[in-house]
Amino acid sequence: MDDTLPPDARPGRPSAQARYIAIAAVVGLMCGTIGSVFHLAIETAVRWPSYLQQVASGPWLVVIASLITMVLTVLAAFVVLRIVPEAAGSGVQEIEGAMEGLRTVRWARVLPVKFFAGIMAIGSGLVLGREGPTIHIGASLAAMVSSTVRMADPERRGLLAAGAAAGLACAFNAPIASVLFVIEETHRQFPYTFRTYMGVIAAAILSVIMTEIIGGTGADMPLLSPQMPLFLLPAFVVLGCVLGGIGVGLNASILRALGFAARLQDRVPYLYPAVVGLAIGALFVILPDAVTGGEDVVTRLVSERPAAMLLILLAVLRFATMVGSYSSGVPGGIFAPILALAVCVGLAFGAAVETAFPDVGSVATAFAIAAMGGLFTSSVRAPIVGVVLTLELTGSYTLALPLLSTCLAANLTAQWLGGKPIYEQLLERTLEQAGVRHRPATAAHNTGLA
Repeated sequence: MDDTLPPDARPGRPSAQARYIAIAAVVGLMCGTIGSVFHLAIETAVRWPSYLQQVASGPWLVVIASLITMVLTVLAAFVVLRIVPEAAGSGVQEIEGAMEGLRTVRWARVLPVKFFAGIMAIGSGLVLGREGPTIHIGASLAAMVSSTVRMADPERRGLLAAGAAAGLACAFNAPIASVLFVIEETHRQFPYTFRTYMGVIAAAILSVIMTEIIGGTGADMPLLSPQMPLFLLPAFVVLGCVLGGIGVGLNASILRALGFAARLQDRVPYLYPAVVGLAIGALFVILPDAVTGGEDVVTRLVSERPAAMLLILLAVLRFATMVGSYSSGVPGGIFAPILALAVCVGLAFGAAVETAFPDVGSVATAFAIAAMGGLFTSSVRAPIVGVVLTLELTGSYTLALPLLSTCLAANLTAQWLGGKPIYEQLLERTLEQAGVRHRPATAAHNTGLA
């Protein structure tokens, strides 16, 4: 027993468990509140092209939109690089590194930069998700709270995980998937005890409560699909194999783009984010479905059902714009863009199935939903999270079996192709840049908090 801790914080006491869970619940409340404001600000900011169209048109509209996104992208990248470089991207790898004791959560810098630079970057139209910043914000709030109270090291690491779960729960109104994310994604770092596990659940619950109070209830991307006949299950397996290859390619492209952007930054500072911003700003006016995080794009594509060739074009563009946006050095996640890219692929695949089996009726929506879980799984390599997150996002629980089949095939294909989880690769890259060539065996026993 650690005698330096106050009596009500010492392991084994019911009061210590209640105290810890209460602290985790406070982190969840804070994350749900700040994360919801963050999301509302992005939803407001991303409407700027509609206002611009009232004062400009034709080529001038495209030029001005390009310049706006370029300026916002470069400004966000500048703020991140100058103040807290680890705020770039989603931040999940930073949290995993901190739980291993290899990274430091500089919450006093991360919180304001992730919030305001995230609004600038995602609101400008970049193909980034809001979930990455909220996960990093949640863990930073946990680090802030843990710095004000005395608790043992495992509880500190557990509170980081609770904050991350609260951030994901807030982003997608998906509390179950957020708890499972901790189990699958941070299984090597998370200190499994009764109180830390209950703390994650409490943080996720309170975060979603605040999210629903501020932003409303219901599935984040409501997409309902009827029960699929069993004879179509092999088609979902084939879709999973396709997505497994796409996911491995996506991860490799992100890593290569990050390396290229870093080398170019050394030669011509901020040229890379400027070019990315110019291209995405133009697309925001010319073909808006090819950019932004993709939450609205998902529901719009499913309801409108574009032609297969347009879907393939959108998939190619969203692949490229997501890679460019994530590697530009601004805050933003990849979950939402992955889901939007998957819907393009799934709808096109479903259209081919409808052509091959005309008697099955309209099944494209089912393949689009299954693709969301499959591509998430092949990139992040967390199949159960992929299944549950998709079900919570869409509310289409009748697709549990096809979704499981798709995610299983995607995970196996990604494994056989030699792919690694994206956040594991991002953390390895970060540690190499920091001069850490090998992870110490005792790393998980350090705090990584500041």
